[in-house]
Amino acid sequence: MIKNREFFARGKRGIIYIAFIGKKKVGIKTKRSGSKAIGRIENEAKWMKILNKKGIGPKFVSFENNELIYEFVEGEFIIDYFEKSEKKDILRVLKDLMKQMREMDKLKVNKLEMHHPIKHVVVGKNVVLLDFERCHITNKPKNVTQLCQFIVSGHLTKLLGSKGIKINRKEILDAAKEYKKNHKGFNKIFKLIK
Repeated sequence: MIKNREFFARGKRGIIYIAFIGKKKVGIKTKRSGSKAIGRIENEAKWMKILNKKGIGPKFVSFENNELIYEFVEGEFIIDYFEKSEKKDILRVLKDLMKQMREMDKLKVNKLEMHHPIKHVVVGKNVVLLDFERCHITNKPKNVTQLCQFIVSGHLTKLLGSKGIKINRKEILDAAKEYKKNHKGFNKIFKLIK
């Protein structure tokens, strides 16, 4: 029984509400009226169930009447978290995120938008990926390489530098290129985040 439903956020294709099922706080994602996207929320529900088995994404609750219900994730978006955190915590988040990207690559699932995941990662008790509407199967997933692009982007490099994390853009991009060819060399990328 869903109660206390209220508006939370509006995205390009969907609207998110928060509500309660018993004492559990949930997010409810529904299609935005006027959105021409077809089957996106259903696609997200499908992938959330699959990825939950690998510990990725908010915990799936149900999909009914074209509404996706999942356990609400308390926390901050990744950049907000980085701005107020220390080096060791930032490194922990980046490495956790990199491992999740690697898991998705192994599943041959492309998430998309990980080169600019500003609103796709919430950091609370855990590092949680959001928004799987556009996930699809591909022989050449780009999750790890897109996250590398994000890590070496100008704004983030500056922010990380201010926290004592030196990112060597060339080394990371070279390692990402090598990884892209055959998905070997993940450990090399992982070790460069320090």
